[in-house]
Amino acid sequence: MIQLSYAACDLMTLGILALVTSTGCASANALQSLTDAMHIPHLFVQRNTGGSPRTACHLNPSLEEEEYTLAARPPVRLNDVMLKLVTELRWQKFIVFYDSDYDIRGLQGFLDQASRLGLDVSLQKVDRNISRVFANLFTTMKTEELNRYRDTLRRAILLLSPRGAQTFINEAVETNLASKDSHWVYVNEEITDNEILELVHSALGRMTVIRQIFPLSKDNNQRCMRNNHRISSLLCDPQEGYLQMLQVSNLYLYDSVLMLANAFHRKLEDRKWHSMASLNCMRKSTKPWNGGRSMLETIKKGHITGLTGVMEFREDGANPYVQFEILGTSYSETFGKDVRRLATWDSEKGLNGSLQERRLGSDLQGLTLKVVTVLEEPFVMVAENILGQPKRYKGFSIDVLDALAKNLGFKYEIYQAPDGKYGHQLQNGSWNGMIGELINKRADLAISAITITPERESVVDFSKRYMDYSVGILIKKPEEKINIFSLFAPFDFAVWACIAAAIPIVGVLIFVLNRIQAVRAQNASQPSPSASSTLHSAIWVVYGAFVQQGGESTVNSVAMRIVMGSWWLFTLIVCSSYTANLAAFLTVSRMDNPIRTFQDLSKQMDISYGTVRDSAVYEYFKAKGTNPLEQDNTFAELWRTISKNNGADNCVSNPSEGIRKAKKGNYAFLWDVTVVEYAALTDDECSVTVIGNSISSKGYGIALQHGSPYRDLFSQRILELQESGDLDVLKQKWWPRMGRCDLNSHTNAQTDGKALKLHSFAGVFCILAIGLLLACLVAALELWWNSNRCHQETPKEDKEVNLEQVHRRMNSLIDEDIAHKQISPASIEISALEIGGMQPAQTLEPTNAKGE
Repeated sequence: MIQLSYAACDLMTLGILALVTSTGCASANALQSLTDAMHIPHLFVQRNTGGSPRTACHLNPSLEEEEYTLAARPPVRLNDVMLKLVTELRWQKFIVFYDSDYDIRGLQGFLDQASRLGLDVSLQKVDRNISRVFANLFTTMKTEELNRYRDTLRRAILLLSPRGAQTFINEAVETNLASKDSHWVYVNEEITDNEILELVHSALGRMTVIRQIFPLSKDNNQRCMRNNHRISSLLCDPQEGYLQMLQVSNLYLYDSVLMLANAFHRKLEDRKWHSMASLNCMRKSTKPWNGGRSMLETIKKGHITGLTGVMEFREDGANPYVQFEILGTSYSETFGKDVRRLATWDSEKGLNGSLQERRLGSDLQGLTLKVVTVLEEPFVMVAENILGQPKRYKGFSIDVLDALAKNLGFKYEIYQAPDGKYGHQLQNGSWNGMIGELINKRADLAISAITITPERESVVDFSKRYMDYSVGILIKKPEEKINIFSLFAPFDFAVWACIAAAIPIVGVLIFVLNRIQAVRAQNASQPSPSASSTLHSAIWVVYGAFVQQGGESTVNSVAMRIVMGSWWLFTLIVCSSYTANLAAFLTVSRMDNPIRTFQDLSKQMDISYGTVRDSAVYEYFKAKGTNPLEQDNTFAELWRTISKNNGADNCVSNPSEGIRKAKKGNYAFLWDVTVVEYAALTDDECSVTVIGNSISSKGYGIALQHGSPYRDLFSQRILELQESGDLDVLKQKWWPRMGRCDLNSHTNAQTDGKALKLHSFAGVFCILAIGLLLACLVAALELWWNSNRCHQETPKEDKEVNLEQVHRRMNSLIDEDIAHKQISPASIEISALEIGGMQPAQTLEPTNAKGE
């Protein structure tokens, strides 16, 4: 303690604005005297000793007018919580165990109030060697005394460290001093979830745990940003286990520093900053810091929200805000080890919840329960009602409720929530919708498509989930685009242009090579090649080879063979690639919607999307989209669109409006996948489809009042319905696999193939029709051209030709030159027009082999 005072003096010599410490009560008293004398604001955080529960730390009153020590950690309120608990449980006789680290003076107020209530309270100190404690009981007590002690042990409060409490319970169970109807109450501000589970599993009977909790903001930004200060995700994220590993005193230390930083910032803004002074507390003549009083007032007026919740100071220098939760196990054999929150207690509202022990049988015979609901297809819908009769309801949730009512033997009266909402916490802390009906005790249970969320579980109880929950995307099926010229799609326009250019180029090359070969053959007196001698004939041969219809001529030249071989190889590759690409294109055209995930939805800009305002889905996207620690920016993009203009642009007021908007097109509705699947299955036009995304591990459950005795019975019967398959039968009833509409038609690729429709090959038929029409047109033009030429030639008598003489002369020439001569086809090629132009008396002169 003296060393601590010396250390504080050394800091004051350097010059400080305030002092933050975390010590025991004795050291705090010494530091209080020092800081009061030097006028240095002192934020004191009381630290636990040995893991035992904390007792009140009474600081010495200052002789000065102003006390400079502020208690950052709230006063000990465990006595108030324990007194409320034993009152609710209606205990008349119980025993309190405490260890050597616990200051028994902290129980004085509790014992005084218990005495005024007429309660029989026993106290027993537990030695560090707990095994020896129980051994002494058996050696010093007789059998009758042990039986009385065992009866006293049925109701016990443990003021021990977590490890000591577990050892104590284990020894009590092993020595047969604990029974199945024992009720252990463990009280400690600091205990982790793992330590609670170890206690519960060790205990025989019922276990109740009281510990301090800290409220968390729903908004992730507010969680990690406190007073313009960013907090590490290890501390602000409740899912991180690191937060529970820290001692409560360390959390208050963090918030104390945050409070000082806030005070310094306001001092700088107000321009009332007092410079630090070097103080020597060892000299009696040293004057206190003249800026201490002003700094103390600034700190007292501060208000922050830190890791421990709200921190501010009253006039007496204490932080009043503290909250406890009361955890416990139920009496059900099936859920005997199921730990749940029974109630909460805070310094302003007191107890919230019920702790009374209420045993139930295996059924609810003779009970009539009040049920609140909200219409949501296909969970709850209004059935056709008879005039004058009460409203009747139908749906999946109603079928589940009927099955439970038949199984447990209760009756129910059902009504709709006045505001038609599930339940959302308002700014003033109250709840609306079905959750508000349960909190205000107007209903015993709530059933519909209500999801189990941590926020709702903090104020009401939920049964086991009877159906899994996920968010889906309801979107209009894309209209099938018909492209009659889809046969050109496998190749790009540039490829088609190159192919179209290659055909005449190769045709010209073949024509040139053919003429060269013809000249060489004529000079060498060899047979002439049989390929066409005209350009259009050569192009026709190339085109025939390209469409795999073969050629009409024999290729004798090596150069021609190289050209044709290259062309055939080119044709083979092009045709094979075209066939494969066409098959792939026709397959891809039958694939699913391009929007298959939330990531796809966030990347596109053509389709707007949204959900129901102030719903669980809305809050989910808000939490994910505003979380600065989220690595994937998908939810940030989604939330930016959903929250545009505070949700007025893209969000709807109820699910029915969202479904109607999605059916109209150009809108994607984000909602419970079970609801939108039912809407898609029952759509008259089958115009919408559902894209499912399992983004949450939540489920649908039955909500009950906080501390309701019916919770375990409902949970047990729901599990029985799941195991027997009855729930699957009900699901098939409302979500049939083979319904009116096929949800997979635009969501999955067709694995079993599908016949090609006419529009896929309409382009082929169009090309054929164009070719036929073009051929008819060309034929008509040729006929017209020939008829006009005939009319423009010489008179008929001048065009007569002695054809018999021509044939006789040609035959004679062939006979004469058959051994040595060859008639070149080019030398006797006479068209019909040339024959018509010959004179009747004209004769053919013989031509020798040399062409003379």
